[in-house]
Amino acid sequence: MENKKLTLLVDVGERLLLCVLLAPYLVAFSLALPQNPGLITAVISELLVLLFILIRRPGRLALSPYAFCVGFLGTALPLFVRPIPGSHVIPICQALMMFGLALSISSKLALNRRFGVVAANRGVQTRGPYSFIRHPMYAGYVITQIGFLISNPTLWNFSVYACGFVFQLLRIFEEEKLLRQDEAYEAFTQRVRYRLVPGLF
Repeated sequence: MENKKLTLLVDVGERLLLCVLLAPYLVAFSLALPQNPGLITAVISELLVLLFILIRRPGRLALSPYAFCVGFLGTALPLFVRPIPGSHVIPICQALMMFGLALSISSKLALNRRFGVVAANRGVQTRGPYSFIRHPMYAGYVITQIGFLISNPTLWNFSVYACGFVFQLLRIFEEEKLLRQDEAYEAFTQRVRYRLVPGLF
C-alpha cells in the first residue's frame, strides 16, 4: 500500500512540476516567435514531452530519490533555455531541429503511452527507431537542442543544455538498470548495442 501511495505521489508530482516549469518557457518563446518563427520546432518538442507525460500509462517506477532527480532534471532543465531577442534560426539549424523533432516524435509514437520522467518499466519497445538505437527519443532531443543552441549561442543556454545532457545520460543509466531486470529488455540490448549514437555509444 505504501508503495502505491508513493508511486501515485511521484506520478502526480512530476506532472505538476513540469506544468509549472513549462509556463515561463512558453511565455518567453511566444514573445520571440513573431520575430523568429523557426523557434516553433523547439516549442513543439517540449510541448510533446509534457503531452506524453500527461497521457502515459502506469508502470513499475524506480522510486529512489536519485531516480526521481535524474529523471526530472533531465526532462526539466531544457525548459530553462531562452531565445536571443531578434535572433533567427538559420536553415542548417532549422534542418537539425526538424530532424531531431521527427526522431523524437517517431520514438514517442512507437512508445505510445509508455513514456515517463522517472525510470519505469511500462513495457519494452523494440520497433521503429528503437531497432537502431536504444534511446532514439533522447537522441532526438539532443539533435533539436544542438540546432537551437547554434542559433541562440549564449553561455546560459550552453550551460543549461550541458547540465541537461549530463542528467540525461544519468537518466539513461538509471532506466537501463531497472529495465535490465526484464528478460525482454536484456535480449533487446543484445540485438541493439548502442544507446544514442550508432557505432559510438
